[in-house]
Amino acid sequence: MKSPVVKRSIVVAGHKTSVSLEEAFWNGMKEISGLRNMTLSELVGEIDGNRQQGNLSSAIRLFVLDYFRTRAMPPAAAPDAPRPQA
Repeated sequence: MKSPVVKRSIVVAGHKTSVSLEEAFWNGMKEISGLRNMTLSELVGEIDGNRQQGNLSSAIRLFVLDYFRTRAMPPAAAPDAPRPQA
């Protein structure tokens, strides 16, 4: 199933920019921003401020992937969770 890329304008740190993402990533961003009680622009600004390299669209995709992957892991499987002693 193809998810077409959707280009949207968004204000990040007071500057208007365009971001191209698949609809599934836009939906994920809306869900995350709603759960965090922040606007989509605020969330994108946070992602933009924390990215180390690459373009903004890639940083958003990686953020959304990491967010939902982390939520899908059981607590014992989380990378930083202590391992049970044998």
